[in-house]
Amino acid sequence: MSLLITPGADGRFGEFGGRFVPETLVPACQELEAAFTQAWNDVDYRSELDSLLAEYAGRPSGLTECHNLGKQLGIRLFLKREDLNHTGSHKINNVLGQVLLAKRMGKKRIVAETGAGQHGVAAATAAALLGLECKVYMGAVDVERQSLNVFRMKLLGAQVEAVHSGSRTLKDAVNEAMRDWVATVESTHYCLGSVMGPHPYPFMVRQFHRVIGDEAREQMQERLGVMPDAVVACVGGGSNAMGIFSGFIDTDARLIGVEPAGGAAVGRGQPGVVHGMKSYLMQDEHGQVQEAHSISAGLD
Repeated sequence: MSLLITPGADGRFGEFGGRFVPETLVPACQELEAAFTQAWNDVDYRSELDSLLAEYAGRPSGLTECHNLGKQLGIRLFLKREDLNHTGSHKINNVLGQVLLAKRMGKKRIVAETGAGQHGVAAATAAALLGLECKVYMGAVDVERQSLNVFRMKLLGAQVEAVHSGSRTLKDAVNEAMRDWVATVESTHYCLGSVMGPHPYPFMVRQFHRVIGDEAREQMQERLGVMPDAVVACVGGGSNAMGIFSGFIDTDARLIGVEPAGGAAVGRGQPGVVHGMKSYLMQDEHGQVQEAHSISAGLD
């Protein structure tokens, strides 16, 4: 299955993906799909987004060779420096695209979920820049262990709501954000931060983040004259990995996603439905989603 293909008419990539949502959200998903398709093919929208990514987010992000570690490992090792983007992570790529799209659709407010807080900070930043209200849902456990990012979100004018249900982490924050969206869909856009959720979100987020892989491919060609042997990325929600893998899917490079063992849904999970999509899940024999075990916010 190629990452470069578009999903089918039902929003699926083979067996996975799709749109498993309440009836009240079906029109909202269809509206979003139509708006995104139109915007992505609009020269003016793409030009404005490119300008924001360059002038505001700081793209292209750098490529740093790790000489000492590479020497120890007997390889040449390069880091694609998404940490140097404005707000400190890759999340700004997708958020600028989505909030710009929300404004184009006439939405007045965005809601977002966050785990480690990076998506929440990026969402709050983009909403402040483009003049939209912003509410961020964050698991109560993550609020405690990522208090600095909570401070940053509030400083940027966002309302942060701690979620005390379930495991009080990312999956519960997604639940609450989707509930908010259902109740306020006319005026609200749900700015989802990972390649997850109902169609068109996985495809849309992939498109916004493929700038990482496109840049990395060009930079590697300039530095080495050849493609890398391997491209490695951490996998939590998947936007970071999907972004860089998209640039190398048609090459001979090995694409390696690294999951935390306590939440290794791709490696150890079973197919199931959650948050409006079909995916691999950590689940019990009754199909209930199991809690991940990770000391890292977001990667659970």
